[in-house]
Amino acid sequence: MGFFGSRMEINFILVLFILLVIISCACEN
Repeated sequence: MGFFGSRMEINFILVLFILLVIISCACEN
């Protein structure tokens, strides 16, 4: 359960990072 929770946390951080990159690219253009 702890391992699953850490995996979900990592996935959530990755999604936030990808969204941040997309927003940054959109702001540049």
